[in-house]
Amino acid sequence: METSLFWTLSDIIVMVRRNLLRYLRLPQLLIFSTIQPVMFLLLFAFVFGGAIKVPGQNYINYLIPGIFVQTAIFGAIQTGVGLADDLSRGLIDRFRSLPMSRSAVLAGRTISDMSRNVFVVLLMTAVGYAIGFRFQNGFWHAAGALGLTILFGFAFSWIAATIGLLVKNTETAQVAGFIWVFPLVFASSIFVPISSMPKALAGFAKISPITVTVNSTRALTLGGPLTHDLWQSLVWIAGILIVFVPVSIYLYRRTV
Repeated sequence: METSLFWTLSDIIVMVRRNLLRYLRLPQLLIFSTIQPVMFLLLFAFVFGGAIKVPGQNYINYLIPGIFVQTAIFGAIQTGVGLADDLSRGLIDRFRSLPMSRSAVLAGRTISDMSRNVFVVLLMTAVGYAIGFRFQNGFWHAAGALGLTILFGFAFSWIAATIGLLVKNTETAQVAGFIWVFPLVFASSIFVPISSMPKALAGFAKISPITVTVNSTRALTLGGPLTHDLWQSLVWIAGILIVFVPVSIYLYRRTV
């Protein structure tokens, strides 16, 4: 049992290294993955920000925690795209011919994408500081906010992995990933308070995993009530992982 676990972990590390080396050899993949969140941040901060009023808050400080979560979610979509690309190019068949753990391919992909998200979220923090954002609740709360964001993105990577394994095509995986994420992102508290939404939409947004995670991140970065939203966010993360990790592994085994 211990030997099997050791080799599984070893296989996962090899797959993480393989995926991260791809960013070194194709740095444009990393560069372009940072452009979109920076554009969203600057667009809402300087184009729409003047028209959005947040009671008692500077809009930049209100916006940045939401952008952290949005960045992690959009980065997670690339997990499905990467798996679909590997499937379409026959790399998964090559992995199957090797004496390696089947779950290592999925775990390696999601962990490497989580590592990329760490870099992108830290970059967004630097951009946020350049335009006026400041953490207001101490170092450890700030670290907790970024950690929660990364963990939330990791959970969403497993949803994206499931989609990528279902569609098996790079272009379709990208479209299928964004088509369900966009409504969740914009029907949340990322950009505007949910109190400004129509009643029915606000009711949906209030229980959305994105809203409770954004609210938790905001409370950690800026201060304010935390416990209620934080435990809901952690429950959502645990629930997503409990459902989609075994589903994606099952689809992977069936696919290959």
